[in-house]
Amino acid sequence: MADLSRRSFAPELMDTETVGFEEFHECLRHLEVVNRWTFAYRPTLRWLDRLIGRRGRPQYPLSILDVGFGHGDMLRRIALWAERHGITVQLRGIDLSPWSARAAAAATPAHMPIHYETGDIFDEANEQPPVDIVVSSLFTHHLGDDDLVRFLRWMTVRARIGWFINDLHRHALPYHFIGSVLRLMPVNRMVRHDAPVSVARSFTRADWLRLIRQAGLQPDQVSVDWFFPFRYGVGFPR
Repeated sequence: MADLSRRSFAPELMDTETVGFEEFHECLRHLEVVNRWTFAYRPTLRWLDRLIGRRGRPQYPLSILDVGFGHGDMLRRIALWAERHGITVQLRGIDLSPWSARAAAAATPAHMPIHYETGDIFDEANEQPPVDIVVSSLFTHHLGDDDLVRFLRWMTVRARIGWFINDLHRHALPYHFIGSVLRLMPVNRMVRHDAPVSVARSFTRADWLRLIRQAGLQPDQVSVDWFFPFRYGVGFPR
């Protein structure tokens, strides 16, 4: 059993195993199902609602970058959110895995204004231009603390309007629950292995406050909100 009093850095299979496209695609599809079951999109969409409510509906195309987009399901939800609100958006995702770009593109209707690309945000040869908003969902727990602090600074420099992180709350209840449930379900082996590891690698409120300070941000600049079931939304609105 993991020691949940501190972040685990046990490896996830998605980050360490070299697999073919078909298995990786199956893993992403099963993760999207888990995301739907666990209301994974709600924290990000609520933050966007608050941001637009405070600033007003933009009169220009709103550019949004999703870092670590996986199967692209968060960007597709944002596209639907923008359509409901009558907001023109330019949506882009960047992910280390070339399989992600291929799988996400195949799952995305042609009319959605989403572009997926493969790359490392920390690679100087892949320098990203400023955008209005940077989001990530279930990405930051894949990073070590030093890279996560680097990512917070990276977003703060590049996001003109603000950034938002949507990730798991490290707690015994989701750790044991997700591990037990997925053992009984016909899901991809990487999902079954990585889901409880992801919880163990994730965060408490104290972790976020510590990392925010290390990134040079003041705690009152950044919101750290808890969402059911066991997620944190960390937002920096300008």
